[in-house]
Amino acid sequence: MSILALTSDTLIGTAAAGNIEYNGQFFGTDSNNSRAQMQRITSGTAVASTSGTSIDFTSLPAWCKKITVMFSGVSSAGSSDLLIQLGDAGGIENTGYSSSYTQTTTTGSSTSGLILAAATSSDLWYGSVIITSFGSNTWTSIGNLTNTGAVRISAGIKATSDTLDRIRITVPSSTFDAGSINIMYEG
Repeated sequence: MSILALTSDTLIGTAAAGNIEYNGQFFGTDSNNSRAQMQRITSGTAVASTSGTSIDFTSLPAWCKKITVMFSGVSSAGSSDLLIQLGDAGGIENTGYSSSYTQTTTTGSSTSGLILAAATSSDLWYGSVIITSFGSNTWTSIGNLTNTGAVRISAGIKATSDTLDRIRITVPSSTFDAGSINIMYEG
């Protein structure tokens, strides 16, 4: 790992235009000429959710502290919980979650992933889930998904065994058959 050392903490005159980027992190000045470290928002590449039981997004950087998972018309071929599972260098973890969702009188919970909804073949899901670091490899989530006027609100928590570097979106007892999924992450 390389380190960027700034040799002075005193501004001399007007701050230079632009920012310094190093190893995915930005350093610069704000309108008050205060130095700051800023993180970029990085967008993944949308993946078609038209087959298979899961979609993985890997190689998340260690400095990542917030992940937004976005759903556009995602559907499964049958009935299955729609889950997000977290992972590290040891692989995807499918135990130790505490999560639930609600929609009016419909509720559900899961210990095998961050549950978003109980999906059926007629559902097309749109919306997003935000996963944030609580520290010490613990992650919390909150999400809002809609399908044909119904809104599902979800929340959950999971402590990973090591530094998070991947997530999986899955319908474990079905297969995806429509839509696309993408992520954004930031420090």
